[in-house]
Amino acid sequence: MNLSPEEIERYARHLVLRDVGGPGQRKLKESRVLIIGAGGLGAPLLQYLAAAGVGALGIVDDDAVSLSNLQRQVIHATPDVGRPKVESARDAVARLNPHVAVEPHPLRLNESNARALIARYDIVADGSDNFATRYLVSDACYYEKKPLVTAALGGFDASLTTLRPFESGADGPNPTYRCLFPEPPPEGAIPTCEEAGVLGALAGVVGAMMALEVVREIVGFGEGLVGRLLLIDARTMRFETIRYAYDPENPLIGVRAPR
Repeated sequence: MNLSPEEIERYARHLVLRDVGGPGQRKLKESRVLIIGAGGLGAPLLQYLAAAGVGALGIVDDDAVSLSNLQRQVIHATPDVGRPKVESARDAVARLNPHVAVEPHPLRLNESNARALIARYDIVADGSDNFATRYLVSDACYYEKKPLVTAALGGFDASLTTLRPFESGADGPNPTYRCLFPEPPPEGAIPTCEEAGVLGALAGVVGAMMALEVVREIVGFGEGLVGRLLLIDARTMRFETIRYAYDPENPLIGVRAPR
């Protein structure tokens, strides 16, 4: 898939990067990425993937824009209040880069639709705000053999990792999301965004880092976050990466998992 003269000018700063160049930019143009959530994480994620020239962006969100979203969900604006988020995000992407195809999915993922939708894309980025969706998406990505970049956002802290549990590394099977979190936390143990609040700029930092990891996965440079969990503390501006491994007891593909 060749780049047009306009695209060559648009992506000029990528094209001169040794680890991206023309081949990497064409990979981006040929890629289809599914974004779960057009909120605090999804907003900067969508903007940077669109700017990078990803060929098709699917957006899953069944919510409408509210005034309280605008403190961090920067893909939406004041006139968008009341509009479906997928429509507002689609229009913002179109303004940013008309070469990107946007596929809105105004729905809530569930067990009956997740796998079929995820199967249509090359890579998934999950910016959802609840454990139920994270488990659903990570399990579906395993069964459909799709790489998953997933992040979680707290008031002043965040985490980010990449999952490829359908493959093996040098030390054996790659870990699953359920190797990190075998079971969801008890109901009410983790306060919601409405209850605890969230620092708007932190959502921008983490969403941009998700985009960086998606681009890295597509183009294939550097060391990614498979088996590594990036932890961010915005109070101390501390970034820490911890390693985690496949757990043979994990309930998805462990030794006791249903076959």
